[in-house]
Amino acid sequence: MKKLFFIIGFLSLVNFANAGIPEIFKAIGSGDVATLSSYFDENVEVYIEGNQEVLSKTEATEMIKNFLNRNKPKSFVQAHQGASKGKDAQYCIGDLNTINGNFRVYIYLKNVSGTQIIQEIRFDK
Repeated sequence: MKKLFFIIGFLSLVNFANAGIPEIFKAIGSGDVATLSSYFDENVEVYIEGNQEVLSKTEATEMIKNFLNRNKPKSFVQAHQGASKGKDAQYCIGDLNTINGNFRVYIYLKNVSGTQIIQEIRFDK
């Protein structure tokens, strides 16, 4: 019986930890900045093709919106995903195919009060 509770608890944590990631991937792949930005922290480190800035949620949203308008997404495929040793942070790496070529996307998320929040997002050519 203890094993059953352990397994149920473990699976709940795994599902909880991955809760927003599929929506984030879908938002990037479709260029849905509104959904993507709903996962942003109040300040987000944004890196786009060599330009790195720490921006407010509003500024980061606008910067990524402009980037995705110039580089219309065709598809997004997850390449890697992992968690910190303390399980309070995750990273995701994927490949974004756009009308202007491919970009490697890196996302760093922190678990804040039970919600996955994007603290850093990078788009590398």
